[in-house]
Amino acid sequence: MTPFESITVLKEQMSQSIIGQETLINRIILTLLADGNMLLESVPGLAKTRAIKSLANNLDCGLSRIQFTPDLLPSDVTGTEIYLPDGKEKFVFQNGPIFSNLILADEINRAPAKVQSSLLEAMEERQVTVAGKTYQMEKLFMVMATQNPIEQEGTYPLPEAQMDRFLVHTIIDYPNDDAELAIMRLNKAEASEEKSMAPTNTIAQQVIFDARKEIAKIKVTENIEKYIVSLISATRYPEKFDLGFAKLIEFGSSPRGTIALDRCSRVHAWMQNRDFVTPDDVQEVIKDVLRHRIALSYKARAEGITTNSIIDKLIQVVAVIA
Repeated sequence: MTPFESITVLKEQMSQSIIGQETLINRIILTLLADGNMLLESVPGLAKTRAIKSLANNLDCGLSRIQFTPDLLPSDVTGTEIYLPDGKEKFVFQNGPIFSNLILADEINRAPAKVQSSLLEAMEERQVTVAGKTYQMEKLFMVMATQNPIEQEGTYPLPEAQMDRFLVHTIIDYPNDDAELAIMRLNKAEASEEKSMAPTNTIAQQVIFDARKEIAKIKVTENIEKYIVSLISATRYPEKFDLGFAKLIEFGSSPRGTIALDRCSRVHAWMQNRDFVTPDDVQEVIKDVLRHRIALSYKARAEGITTNSIIDKLIQVVAVIA
């Protein structure tokens, strides 16, 4: 099979156990193909953990789950050196759960900043430094961090600089009634051992690497590049575009947003089985790319304005260059 066909099979296999969350499945696969990290936000019980477990089950890779709590230490994430009195080397590094392919950082905002920051080097540079020594991560590596939008008491909000390290910030909502019915029936079938999450065939990691090579060749015209840059520029200098919300944005997207929008647009085009990017690809992924990279002012928050509404306005006003 071609990489595209294999990824299509992966989506289909995940959809059998993750019902009513097509956006979640698509965004997880998109993030993996784009070689990025994902911040996922939803109320409890919407299959966040189940989704990444399903990905790990259907892909030949490892999965580590880290439950972030207030008493967690950075060494609980990265690992630490242990003392061996009888060994040739007195201190030996013991890997932490970060040394895997897929990392589920569950409720990342429940742990203090020093623990959150222990992920930064691994996410950005694919390495961990402990006691002056650097240890490389797996070649296939992705962090999926989750946040709960409710129960914010006693949590530690991620700083903007750390939010910027995530390629996408995806928000998922409740499934519809038909999907809810199918979820209930699937749960009963699994409980009675009529249906299992075990995959019929596992997809090799090499498929992901081959797909990334094809994605790197996706054509992006100069006009599309200028369109992406204009969208990012509008978040920084809205007064130049006469958007009417200059006082609603405290600061706009960093250059990481430009890179992420280009990368995600190319992956989306590839997932649609095209070898070129269209404005629709850019508009399809822009909310996930920019919603955590635009800081709203106090005035905007007081008026209940969201980053999604700001991005909708950007799409309406910023012209697509023909």
